[in-house]
Amino acid sequence: MKKLFAALVYTALALGANTAMADVQAAAALRDGSMKKLVFHDSPQATSTAAFQLEDGGGEATLEAYRGKWVLLNFWATWCAPCRKEMPMLSALQAEFGGDDFEVLTLATGRNAPEGIKKFFDEINVDNLPRHQDPKQAVASQMGIFGLPITVIIDPEGREVARLRGDAEWDSDSAKAIIAALTGQAAPGG
Repeated sequence: MKKLFAALVYTALALGANTAMADVQAAAALRDGSMKKLVFHDSPQATSTAAFQLEDGGGEATLEAYRGKWVLLNFWATWCAPCRKEMPMLSALQAEFGGDDFEVLTLATGRNAPEGIKKFFDEINVDNLPRHQDPKQAVASQMGIFGLPITVIIDPEGREVARLRGDAEWDSDSAKAIIAALTGQAAPGG
């Protein structure tokens, strides 16, 4: 009986892993336009265990706090012109897909004063994304982030499955279709 139970558990876990990989492969096939820069890894990669600062002095957290949902993690800075361009698009993606299964997580990397981050968000009319900080670049360093913006997609197991260097049209039909495929949500217009 124990062997049968173990076999059933193993099969369920294997099917779940295969389903997740199938979702990633399906999402990769949906890349178009600026989303062609999104590189899906052959196998999931480890993410950072370093702590980052929560907005408005709210303490610290790690990426582990987001386990159980798909996360689009955007590394950015207040001085980064492409970041200013793409942040409203990330906000639109969060507005459409954000919830229990998906979240856009923004992380200001390096020297970014909290007042400057707040001003940046106010100027571009973004109020639904977090203003978290990685002032000593601990998370960025552990994840090999060089240059900004860089966006990574993290699966519900806390592993990086894709990375995009530079800015992209995160409110495009292709981006929305990719997120829908990963999360199992309805695609735009679907």
